[in-house]
This record gives sequence, structure tokens and C-alpha cells, in this order.
Amino acid sequence: MHRKGDPIDALLQALGAPGADRDYRPGHARMAAMLAHCDLREPALRIRVAGTNGKGSTATMVAAGLQAAGLKVGLYTSPHLHRFHERIRIDGAPVDDRLLRAELARLLPIAQREGGSYFELATVVALALFGRARVDAEVLEAGVGARLDATTAVAADMALITPIALDHQAWLGETLAEIAAEKAAAGVGCRWVLSARQAPEVARVLAAAVPSLEMVAPDPSLACAMIGAHQQQNGALALAALTRLQQDGAMVLDDVAMQAAVTSVTMAGRLQRYAVGQGVVWLDVAHNGHAVAAVADALPAPVDAVLIYTREDRVLTDQKPILRGMGGVLVGDSAGWDRVYPTVEEALQGLLQAQPAATLLVLGSFITVAAAQRWIAERGGRVIA
Repeated sequence: MHRKGDPIDALLQALGAPGADRDYRPGHARMAAMLAHCDLREPALRIRVAGTNGKGSTATMVAAGLQAAGLKVGLYTSPHLHRFHERIRIDGAPVDDRLLRAELARLLPIAQREGGSYFELATVVALALFGRARVDAEVLEAGVGARLDATTAVAADMALITPIALDHQAWLGETLAEIAAEKAAAGVGCRWVLSARQAPEVARVLAAAVPSLEMVAPDPSLACAMIGAHQQQNGALALAALTRLQQDGAMVLDDVAMQAAVTSVTMAGRLQRYAVGQGVVWLDVAHNGHAVAAVADALPAPVDAVLIYTREDRVLTDQKPILRGMGGVLVGDSAGWDRVYPTVEEALQGLLQAQPAATLLVLGSFITVAAAQRWIAERGGRVIA
């Protein structure tokens, strides 16, 4: 039972609020001050994953491969869909509530004193919990950028860089080259650095910053449980990383088991399909142009409507040609779309009432997908293959 007015309940609520992941404060000084109060145990292997899109999928695939090799694995990703606990996983399971609350209670006063952001506090808590659990390997998904991100305040053995695109320009720069320079810092000090295939201007920046960089091409033959060429790219990057670790003696796993672990990964909100009565609803957390284009390529067939609900500091109206290619009607919460509903729940309700057998696609933030999932669950919807 949680007490009314409990500061840890309040903190968890704040960590789950829409604005929490915008609380970006570049720099490592606060992290260093907070980490000084943690008796961290360095894992045998620490891997950081930076980039624009595909970080969470790639990180989860790598963690699955490491776990299949018999390692105890800590996985830190963001944001979450329904509970903050989803961000901190040990061997695939969200962190225990009691352990999380104890660590938050211990570190919250320190974070407040040092001026740490929500994300910095979350990162320190994850590292502390991984240390207490004595994990063999940590996989850390970067938040914003890499150079001054909280996750790069600790040394890593390997860095993976997923496709880089325009996003978070207010913090990282207005051009692909500027953003690539920020994210290339993920590889500094790492023994192994691998990147997904990148745009030419990005590849040049990465190669100059990390001369030992290995570029990994997508593998169209990979039969990933998550559909789309972008997931095949994520899978190829994860497999290349695991293969490199195996070659260097950091893990032992045969190729068949390695590929099975990576390709079997599924994640909520990555082109996930639900049956809702007679209708079908696809959900994806795509929230920038690069991700929308990937979904457009992966979607098996056109839909009757695309529902676009992003954070107020993001817009996808400039992606209308791609969006319109996926479905006849574009729906959102502003006058810039064909039809307007204030919320994604009202849009789902209205569209499926008018056309019960419709096929819909919901795109946007994790918050949008979580709201759509709740709406679907309340109506007995189910995931379908």
C-alpha cells in the first residue's frame, strides 16, 4: 500500500509525465556528483546505443542475445509506455517495485541537491540497481544525443549507432552533420564501435570521429518478428555486435541461437497490429520524418485512416505526402489534418463507429501509443500476428 503524499509516488508520477523526457540538461557534472554516492560495480561488459531511430529495438535485441549466451543482463531504455519500471530491466523483467522505490528514496535527495534532471536521476538509479543485481552486462540506450547525455557519463566497452536523422534539433543542431557529431561521441573510449548504414554526410562525420568504426548493412534475409526493413537493419546491427563480442571472447553463443534470440524480439508499439471488433488498428511510436518513412515502407497494405498524435513540440504536417500514401484520411488534433478529434481515443471511437471494419494506423509518441493500447484493451482488443 502506497501512502497518500508519498514523495516516491509523486516522483514516479512525475517521471511518467509527458514533460519528463524533455527535462534535458546537457553535461556530466551532475551525473558525476550523483554517481559518487553509488557503490557501482563495473560490469564485465557495458554497451551504449545511440542514434535517432531504432535505439530501443536494437538495445533490446542485443540484450536478448547476451541473455541467450547465459549472461545476466541489465537493459536501460526510454521512454516507457505504461510504467516507469519498464525502463530498467534485468534479464528481460521490469525492475521490482520495492527495489526501485528503495533506490529512488536513497538517491532523490542527492539528485535534488545536485540539480539532477529526471533522466539523470533515472540513469543513476538504473546503474545502481544493475550494480546491486551484479549483472554481467549492461545495455544503455542514450537519451538525447550522446556527447553530453547522462548515459555517456560512464565508460563503455562497445557503442552502437543506429540510423541518424533530424530530431531534437533545438539541442543537437539543425543539420545532419551537427547531429551526427553529437551522436558520434558515443564511440569515444570504446573498444568496439559499430554503426547502421547512414546517409553519406552522417557516415563521413562518424568515420572521421571514430576511425575504427564498422558500418553494418541491413540484411533483407533476416526474418525478424518485428516487421519492416528498418527492423532488419536493427537486427543486422545487433547481430554484428554480438558476433564481434563472440569473436573477441566476451561471450559464447552459436550463430543459430544468436540469430534466433535477435529475430524473436518483439516490442509493444512497433508496427503492432490489434483486432478491435471487426476492425484492425496498427500502432507505431514513429514520431519524426525518418521513422514515418520506415513505417510507410513496412506497412503491408494501405489503411483507411492514419491517426497522428504527437507531442505539442513536434509536428508531422511536413510528412503529409508520405502519410497520405499510407491511407486516404489523415486524422489529428489540429486543423492541419483532414479530420480533427481532440484525442486519439476519440478518434479511434469515432472512426470505428462510422466504419466498424476499418483498418487504422496510429502514429506518434509513446504517450499516444500507450493511450491507444489502453483504449483497445478496454474494448477487448487483442494483438494479432
